[in-house]
Amino acid sequence: MKNTGYKHLSKLALALALTGCASNPAIHTDTPPVNAVAIPEHTPEYQVQALTGTYANSLPVQNFIRHMVLEHSFSESYLNSLFSKAQRLDYVIRLENAPQYHGPKPVQPKVGGWTRYRQQFITEAHINNGVAFWSNNADAIQKASVMYGVNPEYIVAIIGVETFFGRNVGKTRILDALTTLAFDTQRRAKFFTTELENFLLMTREEGYEPLKPVGSWAGAMGLGQFMPSSFRTLAVDFNNDGHRNLWDQPDAIGSVAHYFSQNGWQKNMPVAEQIKGSREPSSIELSAVNGSEYWRVHPNFKVIKKYNNSDKYAMAVHQLAQAIKQRRL
Repeated sequence: MKNTGYKHLSKLALALALTGCASNPAIHTDTPPVNAVAIPEHTPEYQVQALTGTYANSLPVQNFIRHMVLEHSFSESYLNSLFSKAQRLDYVIRLENAPQYHGPKPVQPKVGGWTRYRQQFITEAHINNGVAFWSNNADAIQKASVMYGVNPEYIVAIIGVETFFGRNVGKTRILDALTTLAFDTQRRAKFFTTELENFLLMTREEGYEPLKPVGSWAGAMGLGQFMPSSFRTLAVDFNNDGHRNLWDQPDAIGSVAHYFSQNGWQKNMPVAEQIKGSREPSSIELSAVNGSEYWRVHPNFKVIKKYNNSDKYAMAVHQLAQAIKQRRL
């Protein structure tokens, strides 16, 4: 690809977007109505010669369409039709433009942040539903664990923390979310423009109707909440039906395991253990209501952080994984 300002991003794509993945309270249990047949770009429905709708007069959108035509051989009339249907989402703009704190960390951080975070994910509902999800998908989880060398409880826990085992995949149309973020916000506009590019390539490669996939307000998709660039590089067709569908449980399971494997997971090696006393090398401090907790962390903990670069997130995944494994015994 030529360097035209839409350079492909890979490693950071998933982690950066997870700021929006778990914040949408929508309950979604069905596979979205996506077609496993390529969109007929030359049918009358997609023969729009001029851009209309919300983005009719948007020069950045026109330039993006031109880029997709020149670099990836999309039909201009097809993209004109598609972006004529795209909607600007005000709530996405508000979420993306929420005040960001860039100053020094306060000398006295708010006490109990880890305790409050933990209470969102280490619950009886998460543990019991995790056991049920594991039992219902035992063959796929076992296969993914063996194929990619990843402990099964961590595959389950990631899906639990991200989408409550598929119940909360989000309801925002991905095309609208990424178009809004790319052309109506500034903070991460370049990143989201690249994700929009990858989304259109993904829909063409997988045969998805691009107006149908839904996910988080930040454009993350499926049970594991992958961004489009991560979808293209890390998602796998784990049920061998000919295309990758992260709203499908086997594909999501295999893809999460593949993600862990590609980032260096060491099967059956330690993740973290709590220690007494003050912080020491290779340890982290988590603020609990009864005082700080200190944990020695290992390389696998850092692999979880590749999914979301937060100590609290990684610890929640670790503790949920252990709780589900223990309950399942």
